[in-house]
Amino acid sequence: MNGLTETELNEIARANALGTRPVVFVHGLWLLSSSWDRWRALFEDNGYATIAPGWPDDPDTVEEAKRDPSVFAHKMVGQVTDHYLDAIAKLDHEPVVIGHSFGGLIALKIAGEGAAAATVAIDNAPFQGVLPLPVSSLKSSAPVLTNPTNVGKAVALTLEQFTYGWANNLEADEAKELWETYHVPAPGAPLFQAATANFNPFSETKVDTRNPERGPVLIIAGANDNTVPLAITRATYNLEKKNAGETRITEIPGRGHSLVIDHGWREVADTALEFTLTYADPTP
Repeated sequence: MNGLTETELNEIARANALGTRPVVFVHGLWLLSSSWDRWRALFEDNGYATIAPGWPDDPDTVEEAKRDPSVFAHKMVGQVTDHYLDAIAKLDHEPVVIGHSFGGLIALKIAGEGAAAATVAIDNAPFQGVLPLPVSSLKSSAPVLTNPTNVGKAVALTLEQFTYGWANNLEADEAKELWETYHVPAPGAPLFQAATANFNPFSETKVDTRNPERGPVLIIAGANDNTVPLAITRATYNLEKKNAGETRITEIPGRGHSLVIDHGWREVADTALEFTLTYADPTP
C-alpha cells in the first residue's frame, strides 16, 4: 500500500500546528476528498482543524480521475481503513471522524479501533452483521455486482444509474450537475466485500461495535436513500447501540444518497456539527 501523500502530510502538519481538535473526513465510492470542501470550511469556521485524506492512489481532481479510471481498481476496505488510521496516528489530538457511504463504514471501523473522539457515519455501507438487503440497494449496486470481473476493476456510473442510486430525490438538472461535478469511477472490490460480508467470518467489513473505547457515534440516514435505505442504517444503529457509549440516529426526510453534496448539504452538515460540538469540543 502506498503511504500518505505530500498533500495529506501537509494537511496533517497544518492541523497539528493549529492545535485544535481535528476532524477527519472520509469519502466513499464514486467521490473524491474534494467533495468535503464545503464541510471542511464549516467545521473550521467553528474552531476545528480538518483533514480529508483520499483513498490510496486517488487522483487530485475529477478530470484526472476520468482520464485514468484504472487508478481506482483493486482498492479494498481494509487497505483504505489502514490508510486513514495511518493519518490519524500522525495527529497530535484524537480526532472526530466523519464518513459517508463506504466512508461511513470506514469511520465506524475507525471508531471500533478506539481511534476517534466521536464519529458521524452518514448513510454508511453495511458491515458484517447488518442483514437487510433491500431491493433498491441491490439495484443501486447492480452496475458493479452483476459482473463478477468488476471485483478487480474501476466502474463508473451512467447518469441514469447515478440518478437512481444517488439523486432520486433531486431535479434532473441538479442530478446531472452533481454527476458531472463530483462523480468519478470507483473500485468494485468494496461492494463485493460488503455483499459477501455475512458469509465470510474474516470479512474486512467487520466492525467492533462493542469496544468500550469506541466513543460517541451518530448515524445520519437519508430517509429516501436508494443506495443505503433506512433498513441498513437502522440495522447499523441496532448493532451500535449495544455499545456503552452514546449512540444516536437521525433520519432526514426526503433525502437520498447525495445528501452530503447536493443543495441540502448544509442541513446534514449542521446536524453533524451539533453532535460534534456536543461530544468533542474544538479545544482538546
